[in-house]
Amino acid sequence: MSTDQTPTGAAPGTSTDPAAHALQRACFRLQVRPDRLAEYRERHASVWPDMLTALKETGWNNYSLFLADDGLLIGYVEATDGVADAQARMALTDVNARWQAEMNDFFVGLDGSAPDEGFDLLPEIFHLEDQLTTTHTNRMTDGS
Repeated sequence: MSTDQTPTGAAPGTSTDPAAHALQRACFRLQVRPDRLAEYRERHASVWPDMLTALKETGWNNYSLFLADDGLLIGYVEATDGVADAQARMALTDVNARWQAEMNDFFVGLDGSAPDEGFDLLPEIFHLEDQLTTTHTNRMTDGS
């Protein structure tokens, strides 16, 4: 992951940022090899049941992948205790090691990283509910 909140010298999946220990909405991108698009879609049409269970049990919620015809893959996840912690918990599962090994050849630009460690995490710049809550709170305090 290119954006990491793990402090230098800290264990993977840990953070001193208090916000990292709350639900985190995260979006990431990867690039699927153009010659492997059809197979990538097929593999995700029937993900292994033990992989699905592991994702859920390690804090990956509302997880979706979106794939463009040019291979641009966009992922969205709501991680219970933050993405770094969810990744660290998944890294401890045998099924994740098997899945990442099989998925690795589908991607370009990972430079030796597993797909779940090599994605670009995109910063969130807008969330409707957050702004509505802020607007509502400001109106309540301003009396408007």
